[in-house]
Amino acid sequence: MSDTDSAIASTTPQALMGYHELLGMHVVEWEEGRAVVELTIEPKHLNRSGNVHGGVLASMLDSALSLAGLHCDVPGNIRRGMTLSLTTTFVGPAKQGVLRATGTLRGGGQKTFMTSGQIVDERGNLVAMGEGSFRRRSGSESSQGVPDPQLREPSE
Repeated sequence: MSDTDSAIASTTPQALMGYHELLGMHVVEWEEGRAVVELTIEPKHLNRSGNVHGGVLASMLDSALSLAGLHCDVPGNIRRGMTLSLTTTFVGPAKQGVLRATGTLRGGGQKTFMTSGQIVDERGNLVAMGEGSFRRRSGSESSQGVPDPQLREPSE
């Protein structure tokens, strides 16, 4: 892990959790209006044809697209959202290497926002693209976000 990756990981512990970690996704860039998620292809990501499973690609797009509208600069705070719709178009196969999903905020308001993005392989070949509509949860409308409950001190 590079110094940049370490800095991103230490400032965005709330970005991806659980299911995302299970798949092996991690955030490599995250700023207002844009997010980039990467995944190193492993045998567990492949379908019976030896290509990355469409569900893995859809998950990567869902994560990158949603994060593009949920950035928060306040340390210890978080913005949460939920997917309203996600359209995924599979363009080409991926079998090995690193996949990079980039999501970009396209519009919306305080509660609902729209994003688009793509996944490319390490050679820059387009693998999938998508569009999504998302809703920010209560308290996440402001770029200030809300305190992340996972960072609270344990009660005595």
